[in-house]
Amino acid sequence: MIFWPAMGTPASKDGSQPSALVTFLPFVLMIVVVWFLLIRPQRKRQKEHQSMVAQLTKGDRVVTNSGMLGTIVGFNDRDNTVTLRVGDDARSETKIEFLKSSIAGKIDTSGTK
Repeated sequence: MIFWPAMGTPASKDGSQPSALVTFLPFVLMIVVVWFLLIRPQRKRQKEHQSMVAQLTKGDRVVTNSGMLGTIVGFNDRDNTVTLRVGDDARSETKIEFLKSSIAGKIDTSGTK
């Protein structure tokens, strides 16, 4: 049976303390796991979103993070905004301005309406 010293660190068979590498190995492994499971996929999604926003053009149908659907009618690069036309009513055209970063994605318009 192995008895632990009062300080809580296990002693090796010859009575010496474990090396610093062995002590910090669990922390290093946890950081690696967090990196591959959380940080790396989030960065990949962020780059894909930035690429999609950079490729937007007038006439694209998009959906915002709030769920609003619209067609892009203009850009303001100075304010980093995009103007969307919402609604299909020919009598009154409603335009709303959004930040480019609030565009969640493009809507495929190749299908039937």
